[in-house]
Amino acid sequence: MGDSISEGTIVDIPVAPGDFVKADDVVVVLETDKVTVDVRAPEAGCIVEIMGEIDNVVEVGKGLFRLDTDKKPSAEAGSSSATSVASETVKTAAAATTPATASPTTASAPAPVAKPSPSPAASTKVEKPTTPTVATTTTTSAPVYPSAVAFLGQRTERRTKMSRMRQRVAARLKDAQNTAAMLTTFQEVDMSHLMDMRNKYKDVFLERHAVKLGFMSAFVKAATAALHELPVVNAYIDDSTQEIVYREYIDISVAVASPTGLVVPVLRNTETMSFADVERSIALYGQKAKDGTLALDDMAGGTFTISNGGVFGSLMGTPIINPPQSAILGMHATKLRAVVNEKGEVVSRPMMYLALTYDHRLIDGREGVTFLKSIAEKVADPYRLLLDI
Repeated sequence: MGDSISEGTIVDIPVAPGDFVKADDVVVVLETDKVTVDVRAPEAGCIVEIMGEIDNVVEVGKGLFRLDTDKKPSAEAGSSSATSVASETVKTAAAATTPATASPTTASAPAPVAKPSPSPAASTKVEKPTTPTVATTTTTSAPVYPSAVAFLGQRTERRTKMSRMRQRVAARLKDAQNTAAMLTTFQEVDMSHLMDMRNKYKDVFLERHAVKLGFMSAFVKAATAALHELPVVNAYIDDSTQEIVYREYIDISVAVASPTGLVVPVLRNTETMSFADVERSIALYGQKAKDGTLALDDMAGGTFTISNGGVFGSLMGTPIINPPQSAILGMHATKLRAVVNEKGEVVSRPMMYLALTYDHRLIDGREGVTFLKSIAEKVADPYRLLLDI
């Protein structure tokens, strides 16, 4: 489950004892502090026992279900003997993130179960159930909030249980406020040249690299270059030893919205990545977040974070540091504003506010302002990224 995960909550059990499953079928769904994990059958077989119920908290190493791999999905399976301990697989939480690969022989579809022929006496009468079967569904997606109209004239309240992910986010953000001396500085950036470059080359870029050219790749590369210039922003304080740890690599976390909340996958070694590499990685993580398939390894680590509230319309805000990182960049909406150019003329320009929140215990105001100014200058003039200036 990852070094930082010690337990999870069962949020869905799509099968029941007695069901036949194929290799790689989902048996239990666990919600952890960071992601939702599908626990899959390592082989085809019959579910003997589910060792837990929905909302149970299970620790790493605890058994989750028992699987009889000798039993086959056929009519003859009903007359087989009791489950053999030697042939029974116990799936534990420790292996939840390593699904088995189905083989052609074990992943075959279950054969239909033969039904006994009715006796002549019973053939003239068909018994119908008097009580209909009601299917229940457990969902782990984000709650659907009623529209404003639904609240008119009502004074009701409702409660929903906080997910483990939301609890973890709340705890980490509060820890950041309690530990770091957070300070935020702002800059504005003229997006004209970056937008012109994107409009000019987006079709060629898509044709060459099979991915769309967005603005995030420019900000990732600008932040990477600025982190090289000011390594202290890429460092962090080890409170246990009272040491400053300078990282000699750059892993940038990019905040992505998912159905269950905000997730922060990590772009590894961005100093070696091209614009196309960044765009491909972000597109992949975005699709994984939408599908709910982000793995723990996708979000582990990170030395600096970029959060883009502008996609939701935010004009300005103060982001909170993602510990143990020491700084976070907040991007905001691009708006046409009246600005004064170099000639003293009032002109209309697409402008964006940038916010940098940093740990003032480690990063002085001079370094913080210089770092953000460097990003703004590189984004305003993308040629600086090519010339490394």
